[in-house]
Amino acid sequence: MPDFEHGATGDGGPAQYGESPGPARAEPIRVLVVDDHALFRRGLEIVLAQEEDIQVIGEAGDGAEAVEKAADLLPDIVLMDVRMPRRGGIEACTSIKEVAPSAKIIMLTISDEEADLYEAIKAGATGYLLKEISTDEVATAIRAVADGQSQISPSMASKLLTEFKSMIQRTDEKRLLPAPKLTDRELEVLKLVATGLNNRDIAKQLFISENTVKNHVRNILEKLQLHSRMEAVVYAMREKILEIR
Repeated sequence: MPDFEHGATGDGGPAQYGESPGPARAEPIRVLVVDDHALFRRGLEIVLAQEEDIQVIGEAGDGAEAVEKAADLLPDIVLMDVRMPRRGGIEACTSIKEVAPSAKIIMLTISDEEADLYEAIKAGATGYLLKEISTDEVATAIRAVADGQSQISPSMASKLLTEFKSMIQRTDEKRLLPAPKLTDRELEVLKLVATGLNNRDIAKQLFISENTVKNHVRNILEKLQLHSRMEAVVYAMREKILEIR
């Protein structure tokens, strides 16, 4: 359980990525708290109740219940643990994005496993914070993610950057071979994948079916010899198909 009265992390607050915070909000940020420990959920509710611009609108004890509550309540932020019974947080991410597309998900967990971090990001999480963070940092992270930023605990951010470097190195090695030719439509899909859109949103933007998007993504990964959407993002950045500023 985080230190609800004291303590920031020893290596500073969460790393932030994204746009600067926007103007003051007319309505509070609506938060769904998901954790299999009732005492932890209650602690978060008590702490966040002190923040005038944050409102806890519901809670859930596992990923399956989280999906149901997200569909019913349509929260702005889902604050969710990674490992829970019945259905874990990472598995629930994708389903929550389907039933509540505007919801942004922050994983708040004790897991510092690199695999959990990568899978959470690929599943659509916007933040990944360790439970050792302080009370103030939880509220700050909620505000930052609501304003369009990503939040990652510093120790986890360094692991993510290391993985990105490794991906770029693998991409550099592949560039010794002739680059595969993507069709114009595949390039359009790749650009949208690299901006973080899911298949449903890409389909809407390009006026094609979701199944067609899935086929394009599969063809892109096969042609580029990549294994995941995350690697596709790195490839797009490396080849300057998409400029990330």
